[in-house]
Amino acid sequence: QVQIAESGGGLVQPGGSLRLSCVAAEGIAIQAWYRQAPGKQRELVTLITDGGTAIYADSVKGRFTISRDSAKNTLYLQMNNLQPDDTAVYYCYASNANWGQGTQVTVSS
Repeated sequence: QVQIAESGGGLVQPGGSLRLSCVAAEGIAIQAWYRQAPGKQRELVTLITDGGTAIYADSVKGRFTISRDSAKNTLYLQMNNLQPDDTAVYYCYASNANWGQGTQVTVSS
């Protein structure tokens, strides 16, 4: 049974934008985005607290925005001014669910 499903990744040129979506099953508390680049450990990109406060990794501050639609149990990640270093598989995180499949983001000219 799929608990978390990410989508919206793709190939984009440097400076471009993408919007990722993460839909979760009922009762799954999605709250953060992580990413994993080839040969690197999975790292936290951003999280949003129950009160709506967003926290960002320094590398994405000012470029990425996390948001949540509680009615749809969906988490979003708006990514602007993408750079090659942003290339990674992006995962949605919930403390009470397994990791999803992730969505590939590739930034290349």
